[in-house]
Amino acid sequence: MRLRNRHILLGITGGIAAYKIPLLVRFLKLEGAQVGIICTENALQFVTEKTLSVLSEKQVLTDFFDTDTGEWNHHVNLGLWADLMVIAPCGSNTMGKIVHGMCDNLLTTTIMSARCPVWIAPAMDLDMYQETSVQENISWLASNNYKILEATEGPLASGLSGKGRMQEPEEIFNQIIEYFNPSDTQWHKKKVLITAGPTHEPIDPVRFVGNRSTGLMGISIAERLWELGAEVELILGPTHLEPTYPISVHRIETALDMFEKCKELQPKMDIIIMAAAVADYRPENVAIEKIKKQEGKDFEIKWAENPDIVKSLSERKTKSQRIIGFALETNNSKENAIKKLNNKKLDCIILNNPSSKTGFASETNQVIMINKNGDEIETNLESKQEIANIIVNKLHDWIF
Repeated sequence: MRLRNRHILLGITGGIAAYKIPLLVRFLKLEGAQVGIICTENALQFVTEKTLSVLSEKQVLTDFFDTDTGEWNHHVNLGLWADLMVIAPCGSNTMGKIVHGMCDNLLTTTIMSARCPVWIAPAMDLDMYQETSVQENISWLASNNYKILEATEGPLASGLSGKGRMQEPEEIFNQIIEYFNPSDTQWHKKKVLITAGPTHEPIDPVRFVGNRSTGLMGISIAERLWELGAEVELILGPTHLEPTYPISVHRIETALDMFEKCKELQPKMDIIIMAAAVADYRPENVAIEKIKKQEGKDFEIKWAENPDIVKSLSERKTKSQRIIGFALETNNSKENAIKKLNNKKLDCIILNNPSSKTGFASETNQVIMINKNGDEIETNLESKQEIANIIVNKLHDWIF
C-alpha cells in the first residue's frame, strides 16, 4: 500500500464539489493512509458526516469542542499529526480567510498550525473564480508555499461552463501518490533482486528441515522499492505471505532452488538484496517414501553443505552491481556481521537481532546497517514496514 502509515488531513468547505470527496477518502484508505477530516459547517450541507466518518474510520471534526463530550479538538495536535493537508473543495471564503490569517473556525485554525505542506483545490462558479480578488488570493497562496491544485474547465453547477471545477478525486489522489512516491527517485527503473523467506530442505516426502522465517522483512523491502519505481524480482521461499503489489515473484522451496534462480536473474540486476533465511545444510539423501519410526532405534541424518549463495553472487557480480546481505547472530553479533561483510565482499550488511520482538515470525524488527566503508546506523524497534523504509532510504544514500 503506497500510503501506508501516511497521515492525510482533508479539509472540506461548503461547495457542491464536496459530494465527490468520499471517493477521494476511499482511494486514500485503500492505499493504507490514515485519513482525518475537518469540515466547515456549510460543507455538511453537501456531504454527510456519517458517510465521511464511515469511510475514514474516524470522527469527522467540525468545531473546536465536541458538542457531546465537551472535549477540545486540539488544532495544534491536528496540524502536527498530518503529513499532508488537502483543502478540497476550497471556496473563495476560506481562501480569503487563509490569506488574511482569520482563524474563526477549526479548519482555518488548523491550517495556520500545520507544519506539513498544505494543498488548496479551488472550486467555485465561473464569475467568482475570475474575480480579481480571488485570483489575487490564489496568487498569494501560491507564492507563500501553498500548492494550488488548479481548477479545471467544464460544466459548472450553475449551468455555466468554464474554469472553476475542482480537480476530480482521481487527479488529486494521483498527485498525493506522486508526492509520497516520486517517480524521479534514483530507484526508478532500477532492477532489484530480493530474496525472502525460509528454505525447506526435504528429509522425505512429508518432512523437511526449515526455520521460522515468514519473509515479511524481505517482502516489505520489495514493496517499498516497488513504490519508488524499481523493477523488483522477488525470490520467495515457502511462506503464506504474498506481496500486496503486482511484484514479479519466483516461488522456490530449497536452497539449491534459490541458488539456481539467483544465478539466472543476476546478470540483469543492478542491486541484489539477500534477505532470505537460507539453510546452511540439507539432508544428503532424501528418502523416496516416508521414513517409518523404528522402536528402539535412533534416526540419523547425514548432512550436505548448501552453496553459499551470497558469496557466490558476490564473486560473479559486475563492477556496477551492488549486493546487500543480511545476518542473524546470537553472539558476537556485530563482529561476526562485519566479518561476513568483508569475507563475502558485500557493499552493505544488515544485522538482525533474534529476540522475541525482532526475530522470525515477528512483525517488528531492529537492525544495524553497516556498509563496506565502515559507516553504520542502528534503528529503533519499529514495524518491519518502517524498518524497510529506513533500509531503503539509507541504501539510497550509500549506493547512489
